[in-house]
Amino acid sequence: MAEIKKVAVSGAGRAYITSTFNNTLITITNDKGDPIGWSSAGAAGFKGTRKSTPFAASSAMDAVVKKAIEKGLRTVEVYVKGPGSGRDSALRAIKSGGLSISLIADITPIPHNGPRAKKKRRI
Repeated sequence: MAEIKKVAVSGAGRAYITSTFNNTLITITNDKGDPIGWSSAGAAGFKGTRKSTPFAASSAMDAVVKKAIEKGLRTVEVYVKGPGSGRDSALRAIKSGGLSISLIADITPIPHNGPRAKKKRRI
């Protein structure tokens, strides 16, 4: 968990969870969006395929939640992005860590048919 400069913390904030197939990234910010703390499954000490597990995501979340509570955070709005396996376990870790959740939003980007797809593979 990296130390970030002094940030004004009120009782409310936001938690951003980006869960990919290979890792889970977590950032907790104050209500303005200035980061209070961050972590990831890799920063929590997991390597390789263990980074993509729900346990790694909850371990990373525990580290960030402790830091945020020390700085005075009480409630968070949670924004979840991505299809990975760490989504649900990270939410449970927030609750068990002592923060109350006021909102859960899924902000996974969904293309509205985006760029042209690759041509079909011929075998």
